[in-house]
Amino acid sequence: MSVKSLVARCLKAGLTCIAVTDHNTIEGALETAKIAPFRVIIGEEVKSAGGELTGLFLKEPVPKGLPPLETVKRIKAQGGLVSIPHPFDIYRRSVITPEALAEVLPHADIIEAFNARNNLQSANRKAADLAKRHGKLVSAVSDSHTAYEVGRTYTEMPDFNGTPQDFLRALGEAKLVARPTTPLIHAVTTMTKVRKRLLGR
Repeated sequence: MSVKSLVARCLKAGLTCIAVTDHNTIEGALETAKIAPFRVIIGEEVKSAGGELTGLFLKEPVPKGLPPLETVKRIKAQGGLVSIPHPFDIYRRSVITPEALAEVLPHADIIEAFNARNNLQSANRKAADLAKRHGKLVSAVSDSHTAYEVGRTYTEMPDFNGTPQDFLRALGEAKLVARPTTPLIHAVTTMTKVRKRLLGR
């Protein structure tokens, strides 16, 4: 979706803070932060050599293709937070491998306990159980690729002062509002990708 449509949908949904985590870039997050009248966390969903990891509170992009632990180090070097996205989704090609998960788990700050785009709710349950066993903070994310998805699933938490450390404090008091998205949304995403390739965008 466009930056303008994202901001408009956030305002309609009553969201007061979002994390924009496009794949392997922070440009969309920076553009959103320029025009949004609410707080925008600069993030990136990075495709490491061992699967996807999310960095939050970034100042510069993290290159894709690095070893998982190096990806974590690059995020942390910026003062950022590391979140593990949809670790047990069996349908996505870039999900973190079991080996990479074991390697980075001690350094992770957050685990997505609920991802609205997971087709199997067992994947969310496994993620929540992993977080509980390892004492990790959890989030619920819409993983929105379309305006329709924005604001359906979210993490309700107290306000924070804008720093990663206070964000974690507030996240510890959060309530997860979890509403799964219809699996048909993946077809919409696929059609959008095909159209962009055909148009050369």
